[in-house]
Amino acid sequence: MNAIFQVPKPVNEPVLNYAPGSAERKELKAKLTELRAQVIEIPLVIGGREIRTGRTADIVVPHENKKVIGRFHKAGPKEVQLAIEAAAAARKAWAAMPWQARAAIFLKAAELLSTTWRAQLNAATMLGQSKNAYQAEIDSACELTDFLRFNTFYAEQIYAQQPFSPRGVWNYVDYRPLEGFVFAVTPFNFTAIAGNLPTAPAIMGNTVVWKPASSAVYSAYQVMRLLQAAGLPDGVINMVPGSGGEVGNPVIDSPDFMGLHFTGSTAVFNGMWSSIVKNFGRYKSYPRIVGETGGKDFIFAHESCDPEALKTAIIRGSYEYQGQKCSAASRAYIPRSVWNAIKDDLVAQIKGIKTGPAEDFTNLVNAVIDKAAFNNVKGYIDFVKQASDAKILAGGGCGDSEGFFIQPTLIETSNPKFKTLQEEIFGPVMTVFVYEDGEFEETLKLCDETSPYALTGAIFAQDRAVILRAADALENAAGNFYINDKPTGAVVGQQPFGGARGSGTNDKAGSLLNLMRWASPRAVKETFVPPHSYGYPFMLEK
Repeated sequence: MNAIFQVPKPVNEPVLNYAPGSAERKELKAKLTELRAQVIEIPLVIGGREIRTGRTADIVVPHENKKVIGRFHKAGPKEVQLAIEAAAAARKAWAAMPWQARAAIFLKAAELLSTTWRAQLNAATMLGQSKNAYQAEIDSACELTDFLRFNTFYAEQIYAQQPFSPRGVWNYVDYRPLEGFVFAVTPFNFTAIAGNLPTAPAIMGNTVVWKPASSAVYSAYQVMRLLQAAGLPDGVINMVPGSGGEVGNPVIDSPDFMGLHFTGSTAVFNGMWSSIVKNFGRYKSYPRIVGETGGKDFIFAHESCDPEALKTAIIRGSYEYQGQKCSAASRAYIPRSVWNAIKDDLVAQIKGIKTGPAEDFTNLVNAVIDKAAFNNVKGYIDFVKQASDAKILAGGGCGDSEGFFIQPTLIETSNPKFKTLQEEIFGPVMTVFVYEDGEFEETLKLCDETSPYALTGAIFAQDRAVILRAADALENAAGNFYINDKPTGAVVGQQPFGGARGSGTNDKAGSLLNLMRWASPRAVKETFVPPHSYGYPFMLEK
């Protein structure tokens, strides 16, 4: 086909509001009812085949923890080897497919998702991960659609980056896929991340072994079905849910392992990196390691801030999706004069937040993902209740008899190194440290040094000189830095997402930078009329 293909310039998918009486609300409610009435069986998907191992685990609704909506089959080393072989078998044809043909598959998936599959993915995310309608919409509909559209656009931009060719020579770069498969390890908290981590390498011609989080297999399977409906060839992406060790260990031991695309905990990522290093001798090349891990994200207020904006940012940034976002605000530094002005109303607003099932659209906060997460968050809250240098101002209640519910919790501490100011909790818990007016500089330094993470952070101030000073002092404290806005809600194509320090490799999901990691460039030089003698002019005279 003689054409220079151009991917349609992407725009961000519009967010539907699900207002009472709207068509999308009616459709979503009907889909929720339909899915709740079923108990689906989820197989492994290897080489396009559905494989059932007989080793199953129940999928329960986090906000109704006795309600089973599915069962998934778990992979072991045998099935992982089959997935590796399927990826290898598909690799040559997939890499050889014209890039625009690969791109068309993912553009079709985006179109399907934004239309006929939208309610399906959103309802699955609401039930399986306990997200309210808005949080599901911005995740499983809009962000995943954006990833698919923008990443194909970035792929075209990468392929178009070509070197200069002087007269008589044609130079070009061939952006090859990696010489092996990519292992995608995805978290429970974002369906969009679960879709992006395997598809980004695949767009660049790689084949993938994908291990979704066990607590989010329900929506991951819908993503897999969506890709199949869009025409993804068998074996390009192979879905193998299961335990970290049973899946991850044989993958990393494989000589064909060539890349890791990971989102999850810092400890797990560090462990995988260590295992990869020990295996260097068996790989064809150095594997690409891309990871987005933990966060201890901050809101920093100055005396000149807008107090109303600050209160809203604390509530939305800390408690939306129960604080189960890598970017969620979980520590705040507020000057005493501002704190005295906002404290009572902030506490009242937090106490007024409605918590309950995701299907009740009046609830802002829903359940944490599972029993382990519930116990972890509750452990921190219990610690605060026994502490002499911190107190709970709002929330603190925990109950798991019907669902894994944690009340939105606000803590105030006088200790700048208090445990909940330093450690990632991954729940609806915000800790405030009140600093004295005039101690802005000292507290900036404190904010920078308190946590090992560096993912997101925000400064609230009206004074421009103060904003500049904060941006400079906190330069390395956040890979995504927000001015007068909450530190959550990065949009594909607008705020490339990722952090450094203990928060990952900062390869910026939602940008061209991430796609570059899944290509191995080959520089090619063609000389049209090559020389026929080895001699040079300087050699003609002694």
